[in-house]
Amino acid sequence: MVANQEAEAASAAAPGAGTTVDPMRLASRWRSPEEWEFAAAELDAEPLPSELNTVNSSGLFAVVSTDKLSVKYLGSHHHGHDVGVVQADRPAPTRRAVYYFEMGVKNAGYKGQTSIGFSSGSFKMRRQPGWESNSCGYHGDDGYLYRGQGKGEPFGPKFTSGDTIGAGINYLSQEFFFTKNGSLVGAFPKDIKGPLYPTVAVHSQGEELTVNFGKEPFCFDIEGYILEEKMRQQSMADKLKLEENISHVIVRSYLLHYGYQDTLNSFDMANATDPPGSRQNGHREPPEMYGLSHRKLLRQLIMSGDIDSTFKRLEEWYPQVIKDEKSVICFLLHSQRFIEYIRAEQLEDAVKYARANLASFLTYKAFEGLLKESVALLAYEKPAESCIGYLLDSPQRGFVADAVNAAVLSTNPAMKDPESCLYSCLERLLRQLTVCSFERRAFNNDQGDAFLLHKEVRNCERSRRS
Repeated sequence: MVANQEAEAASAAAPGAGTTVDPMRLASRWRSPEEWEFAAAELDAEPLPSELNTVNSSGLFAVVSTDKLSVKYLGSHHHGHDVGVVQADRPAPTRRAVYYFEMGVKNAGYKGQTSIGFSSGSFKMRRQPGWESNSCGYHGDDGYLYRGQGKGEPFGPKFTSGDTIGAGINYLSQEFFFTKNGSLVGAFPKDIKGPLYPTVAVHSQGEELTVNFGKEPFCFDIEGYILEEKMRQQSMADKLKLEENISHVIVRSYLLHYGYQDTLNSFDMANATDPPGSRQNGHREPPEMYGLSHRKLLRQLIMSGDIDSTFKRLEEWYPQVIKDEKSVICFLLHSQRFIEYIRAEQLEDAVKYARANLASFLTYKAFEGLLKESVALLAYEKPAESCIGYLLDSPQRGFVADAVNAAVLSTNPAMKDPESCLYSCLERLLRQLTVCSFERRAFNNDQGDAFLLHKEVRNCERSRRS
């Protein structure tokens, strides 16, 4: 899709950009809703454990049922290596806040030496989880926790026939945790690296377990636990002290940056104070005040589809922006004019306009993605319902308006930082948040929630509706 051209467009040498910044770096702003949904679905598509692994198991001492969701002890339990241990078919997923599974003790058998935990792919499959390095386990016969050493430590209550025991990984706090019959038993630091497999074991005659990897409702309220953990993380963030009126400054800067003059006036009137930060860096007004009324009108013209008037106003107010007819701003405006013909179902005019104004851009790779998709609208009887129908929606107009806005801001001689033409304070803050989120995941071996702003916004919208 067009959004995937962002890196290519940013690095391509588009002739005569005509501005000190490249507005095509705003490409991430015109991602279609379908692309955002695909990106979110890609994050959620991580394979999940679904059954027990019958290949990598201690088959001499345990038999797995045909549905691969229960295991029964077969051995005679002569010594400590006669363990029937089974891992899940896949490791625990890592691109989430919490992973959790449960086992039901169908029969505690002769000694009740059932256990549950996590182990690495190289784990010795004739040992209880927690008896070897790179594993941990909660054991039913003594209620002890084992963390890679032969000696356990007091942890929780014993468990026996009829009990449901759960094991989870809290990636937010980097902890393992265990539950019994729907109640949290305890948690401890996650000090094992690499992929970890859900693991259960039986170790004496008559022992039989069932596993639930999420196909059935859990005994433990895992959704409530995740919500509580996220609220705890949020409360920690809420305790951080911020500069007074910082939210006011950020919101006002956003309105200034994008030329929302009417909303800005209402915002200032509602606050009825001298706006904080309005005298930044020795200036009576922040740099974003530059051309505010002009940028307001240009945005209104583009959002209403009046590209011809936009060209005229730019020629009158900021001729340097469109001086080079092969500049990226000219390309975006011409492509949008073509799209407006399609919106109005004036196909003949659209073809004529494309031949006269878009054909010359065919040789420039930086413009290839949007140009191809724009022209492809002609191929559909109902272009609005096609896979590229998003080009006819208002967000595409918004992207062009943002690009023109950035180009106008770049003509301000008082604007010292070129990056500030492209992004408002709010957007720079969100970009930094995204980077920090991925850095945090990298620090935790790429484990934990994969941050996607669109996904977070969507979740907030769902919470408000519920």
